[in-house]
Formats: sequence, structure tokens, C-alpha cells
Amino acid sequence: MPGDEASAQSPHPPQLPQLPHPPQSPQPALARAERFVWLTARVLEQRRFAFHFLGGDADPVDTALGSYLNPDGGYGHALDPDLRGPLSQPLHTAHALRVLDSLGRCAGQRIERLCRHLTGVSTSEGALPVVFPSPRDYPAAPYHPVQDDPPGELLTTGPVVGLLHRNRVWHAWLFRATDFCWDRVENLHRTHPYEVQSAVAFLDGVPDRARAATAADRLGRLVREQRLVVLDPRRRTDFPPAPGYAPGEQLFPHDFARRPESLARGWFTDEEMRRSLDFLAAAQQQDGGWPVRREAWAPGSSLERRPIATLEALLTLRAYGRLPAQVSRPGPVPPR
Repeated sequence: MPGDEASAQSPHPPQLPQLPHPPQSPQPALARAERFVWLTARVLEQRRFAFHFLGGDADPVDTALGSYLNPDGGYGHALDPDLRGPLSQPLHTAHALRVLDSLGRCAGQRIERLCRHLTGVSTSEGALPVVFPSPRDYPAAPYHPVQDDPPGELLTTGPVVGLLHRNRVWHAWLFRATDFCWDRVENLHRTHPYEVQSAVAFLDGVPDRARAATAADRLGRLVREQRLVVLDPRRRTDFPPAPGYAPGEQLFPHDFARRPESLARGWFTDEEMRRSLDFLAAAQQQDGGWPVRREAWAPGSSLERRPIATLEALLTLRAYGRLPAQVSRPGPVPPR
């Protein structure tokens, strides 16, 4: 999506300057990010920031997430900023599960209702499409086209199945959905970075760890062979965006291995990971937030996605020891 890069076919691609060194003290990065979140974020991201970095409680996050919950057990109302309107959509489900997983609350009757919802909206293969058609033309990002009879996709099914398995959820819906994901992951030949991210989310959560490790090893070789990851941020022009992606919409090692325990971490050397994390730390912008490299298609979507990207960047940096493991000051004081 955003940014303009020289073609990888240029005979003498320009060399990008050396990356700036990340700040010596992590606190300014957190303080700047906090100000950015209070200035721009939705209530959900504000409360998530307070929970993860200011010692806040999980209940306010849960309450904020509940405002996106629909009577059918799914999530809507632009929880994922790329899909506007009230309808439950799989991308919203995946987003909600990531939030619940981070709270340790991916269980109970809410998840039972969600799985019943997924059973009712799955394709004949037992999988989830990217976008369900609806009676009304609610706005959606142009890279998520609405189809009358959409097929099941690993892009949406993988993260949902992986997170449910990670939290030891057992439901009849998972049997066919898991088989669908195994078939897609083990037979991937031509793919793109976001589909690989979804495959990793599935493999990191699925119970059969030996099979997952074998599949991840093959997938990692494919990612490197097809140059789907920017291994050196100083030479971004050597790794052109995937077809259909916006200029500059590239993924880096930290985008696949968001935590050190991810199977995708084994795809990269220590030096490649260090460069990637240095690049991520240095990408914090003047206003304290991190950029979004997807196509900017609507003002509201762009505004809402940057705090999400900022939270993801901070959580990844902390997972790799680039930010304090413990909160350094009290959380926000609740009003009287």
C-alpha cells in the first residue's frame, strides 16, 4: 500500500541510508506513543494501551470490545477498520479474538456463541470468506472486494482457527475448519505476505506441534525463495511489494514473527531479526504513532488503523525485550 519505491528491476537501484539507531531509553517511545493514543485512538485502543502498558484492568477492554458484539454472536461495526457498517464479518471476528487472547479471556459462553455463529456462516468447505455479501452496500476497502458467493480463505480462517486452538477451545466447527487450514497451508505454492501471516497464526496455535513445525519449515523456505519478506530494510528496493499491494506495502521479519516463540522466528537469522526490530523501533513517527503502509482509502479507516499499528509495534518490541517488561507507573485513575 503506501510509499513509493524504485523498481527492483532498476539497473542501479539507489542505496537507502543507514537506519537511525533506536533510542537508548525506551521510555520516550512509550510516552510519545501514549500521547498519540490519547489524541487519536478509539476507546478500545485507549483501554488496550492502558491494560498493556499502564497497569490498567482487563474489564474496561472487555467492555469496549463488547460494543462491537452483535446479537448473532459475531462482531461488526468496523472493529476491523477496513470494513465499515454494522454487520458481523470474519475479519472482525479475528480482530476480536486477538483482543480476547491478549486478555486471557478467549473462553466461556461468548466463545460458544461465536463458534455457533461461525458454523452458520461458513462455506461448504467449513471455512470463512474474507467478506460476506450483504443486502446493503456498506463501505469496504477496495482490496477486500465483495463477491456474491465468496470462497473460503486461509487469510481469514487461519487466524480464527489458530487462536481458538491456542486457547484450547473445542467446538464442532473447528474440525472441518482445521482440515481446511492444513490443506491450504501444506499445499501453498504461490502466496502473498498477508496469507503467510495467517498461515503462521494457524501454525502457532494448532495442537499438532510436530506437523506444524514441518509445515512452518517449508513455508519459511517458500517465503525466502519468493522474496515475500524484506530481509534488509536498507535494501527495500530489492524486495518489491507483492502483486496487488500498494507501493511500499512490504512485510519484514517482525511482521511474521511477532513474538520470539513463533515458529516464524526460525526463518530468520539473529542479524536479520535485529535489523528488522531496529527498523521497527526507528519507524515511530514524530507524533508518536507508527505508520500504516496499506492503501489509504477512507479517512476514518486510516485514522483508526494507526493506533492499532502502534499497539502492535509496541507489543512486538516489548516481546523482544526492546521495551520494559513491567509497567513503570500507575495506570489512569478512574473517575469518581
